Amino acid sequence: DKNITFKVESRRAKKSYPKNSMEISRDLGEAILDAFPEIRVDVHHPDVQVNVEIRNEIYVYSQIIPGAGGMPVGTNGKAMLLLSGGIDSPVAGYMISKRGVGLSATYFHAPPYTSERAKQKVVDLAKIVSRYSGPVRLHVVNFTDIQLYIYDKCPHDELTIIMRRYMMRIAEHFAKEEGCLGLITGESIGQVASQTMQSLAATNDVCTMPVYRPLIGYDKQEIVNISEKIGTFETSIQPFEDCCTIFVAKHPVTKPNVEVIRRSEERLSEKIDQLLKEAVESVEIIEVGE
Repeated sequence: DKNITFKVESRRAKKSYPKNSMEISRDLGEAILDAFPEIRVDVHHPDVQVNVEIRNEIYVYSQIIPGAGGMPVGTNGKAMLLLSGGIDSPVAGYMISKRGVGLSATYFHAPPYTSERAKQKVVDLAKIVSRYSGPVRLHVVNFTDIQLYIYDKCPHDELTIIMRRYMMRIAEHFAKEEGCLGLITGESIGQVASQTMQSLAATNDVCTMPVYRPLIGYDKQEIVNISEKIGTFETSIQPFEDCCTIFVAKHPVTKPNVEVIRRSEERLSEKIDQLLKEAVESVEIIEVGE
């Protein structure tokens, strides 16, 4: 196509080269115009930008492909990702790992209500995230007995919040064992009932570690776009439900009061400590991405 415009942009990293950047751009532009007199120069909005880098070798290119960006893995410590089989949490792990944070992960499994295929789906997601984050130590926690006990003892409109609080407690236990500096979740304000400002405050109430939520201000489509970019979307939408979607109340509380939630949790005092102990001791650890 001869009806195009172009511009030459030069950088001279090797200062011993006899021409400066402006001279290189000028002379190369002249040579291009001599070879193709029908094309034009446009320094503001060119159709093609010819980039020249003078190093030990000379590089000429017109296309720039963005890299992953971010910081070297592990330079900012380590954090524990609450990983489910959904779209959001793998994206959250990817985004935090971009900032140089190594990842461990905790997944809550609820057999027989969730299948082995649901568990494998989470392992597959962890493998994809590990391409960006480096190896992920995945803790698979059997959460069934805790969920059934909460379901039996607590008001059903508070189920999601109370279960979420116990997930955070367990994840924080493993985070401390692993030397992590915080927890990571895929929560986004207002996306579901357990992610209102009040619900997030009720969840934070049980944590002593910082909770990092990189997706907090994103809408669903923005999160989907990132999941497609990093390759987790097709795995996330496979129809294998995790424990968060099995025990969901028809009308969950959206503005929980922390004091009310704490009083509801007192109904669990008889057995909950033993159930937590059993869940922690029976954890399955899978090394992903090594």
